[in-house]
Amino acid sequence: MNELLLNKLSKITNEEKEILAGRKTVDRALYYSDDRKNEIDSSRVLKNGKLIDIRPHTRFIHFPKHTHNYVEFVYMVRGETTHFIDNEKIVLKEGDLLFLNQHAIQEIMPASENDIAVNFMVLPQFFDEAFKMISAEQSALRDFIISTLTLKDQKSNYLYFHASNIVPVQNLLENLIWNLLEDEPNKRSMNQITMGLLFLSMINHSDDIEISNNSFDQQITMEVLRYIDTEYKDASLSVFANNHKMDIYTLSRIIKKQTGSTFKQLLEARKLDQACFLLKNTTLTVEEIALNIGYENLSFFYRLFQKNYQLTPREYRLKA
Repeated sequence: MNELLLNKLSKITNEEKEILAGRKTVDRALYYSDDRKNEIDSSRVLKNGKLIDIRPHTRFIHFPKHTHNYVEFVYMVRGETTHFIDNEKIVLKEGDLLFLNQHAIQEIMPASENDIAVNFMVLPQFFDEAFKMISAEQSALRDFIISTLTLKDQKSNYLYFHASNIVPVQNLLENLIWNLLEDEPNKRSMNQITMGLLFLSMINHSDDIEISNNSFDQQITMEVLRYIDTEYKDASLSVFANNHKMDIYTLSRIIKKQTGSTFKQLLEARKLDQACFLLKNTTLTVEEIALNIGYENLSFFYRLFQKNYQLTPREYRLKA
């Protein structure tokens, strides 16, 4: 990370000075609006109507169990911190990201002076523009990531993104932190675009995303979506079920419950998405494209494409 930025994030804050001077507990007035509830309130940490802001993670003290009424993600700039999310232990390593939805119960162990983390506080409506950037992708993985961050009654309330070795992600996060610390022109638009790029990077590196061990259904769904995303040409529900020693009926039920779609629908959507990409960005013939995505029957491919886009593949290419 840029040294100037790291120095800014490393400074001992007034809150930390109080802790080093002997304060033993978190100053609740900085975080909570209701003494009866352990819910960190966005009105305390997001001032002046902001939809997103950051603050360096407060070191040297234990944060007892709490929730948030906003989406939070933590970027580990240097060192490491230990979190318990819904009683699961997570050691956040340098360069990694931890996303928490509003229903996650979080507890944080004391960090040392050299453990530098940044907390991003985000109201859900901030994501609207970011999600629009990737709506054209028609990615089931995108929808799964969004649902984990926004929906209630999920057994997995977090996403742990092992991003330390992904250089574009590190660059995006540094840009986002800089924009939020400095009063740059077009700040809001830049931040929303950067967030959209961050989500696209997560989709591209879904193998580096870890979800809760408490949710088998969500874990196996993530694996199915990764499988479809990479092996769409030859992907098969029966092959996946056999490889994972699962009953096909049970697997189908889980996929439908978690995504709202069947395996066949998810696979067709991924194949057609790839077909659109090839039509727009290559000179391959329609027949070559159909074979490339796993359809040997050209007539079937034409009917399926026209049913979904109300255009023939050739018409789609001309309009693209």
